[in-house]
Amino acid sequence: MNNESISATQPVLFIPHGAGPCFFMEWQPTDTWDQMAEFLKGISSRLPQRPKAVLIISAHWQAPEFSITTSMQPDLIYDYYGFPEHTYQLTYPAVGAPVLAERIGNMLTDAGLNNTQDAIRGFDHGVFIPLKLMFPNADIPVVQLSLRHDLDPEAHLMAGKAIAALRNEGVLIVGSGMSFHNMRGYGDKKFTAPSVVFDNWLTKTVAADEDARFAALSDWSKAPHAIESHLLGSEEHLIPLMVIAGAAGTDQGQKVYSQQVMKTQISAFQFG
Repeated sequence: MNNESISATQPVLFIPHGAGPCFFMEWQPTDTWDQMAEFLKGISSRLPQRPKAVLIISAHWQAPEFSITTSMQPDLIYDYYGFPEHTYQLTYPAVGAPVLAERIGNMLTDAGLNNTQDAIRGFDHGVFIPLKLMFPNADIPVVQLSLRHDLDPEAHLMAGKAIAALRNEGVLIVGSGMSFHNMRGYGDKKFTAPSVVFDNWLTKTVAADEDARFAALSDWSKAPHAIESHLLGSEEHLIPLMVIAGAAGTDQGQKVYSQQVMKTQISAFQFG
């Protein structure tokens, strides 16, 4: 059998996507986003095999029910504001994967989760900004899965469980958000200690067994300093982690990147 036809089981990742197009502009201090950028650039070298496709769940797409991009050539959505003009000229010409999108829809349906196919939606910055660092050649097909408007953690954990088998087919499943995302907290030293406490809770939780992890993440808002880290009603940057944790199955998670950015602790997690 040709080795190219054998798919290694891919890990699942929850990554930070930074602030807008932060990796493609100058900041003061100049090294604000460098460590995060290097982490994202190094992901591909740590995978067991080049992915056959990427399924990415971004904090920046919420829909009434789970929605899946089906375009063969999705446009980019520059959904950030007030940044330099050159950041609105960034490109990422990855193709879509309609057959994979249909399979994802069927898997969600089989799990009792309503979903829809979206032939118009493009890739938001939670998709193309990190992927430009992870896979800069844009030569791997990409499908985006939305969050659900209600941000129900258990529904998103179940969605992850529904699509977990894709990992064995060479699909890399990525959750793109931020482990801390309270806009009032960035740059405020009063949020440093609370962000560290919540980050420690996340680290312990992702390393738990499947049942304990499911229970804890389903009730994440009761974690220490959770609401200071993600205001209720705007926790969309945490919810991609639920999909990733669901897709992890029995694999335990671990922290693979962590840094204080703008006085708050930001981390990435990997399962498998």
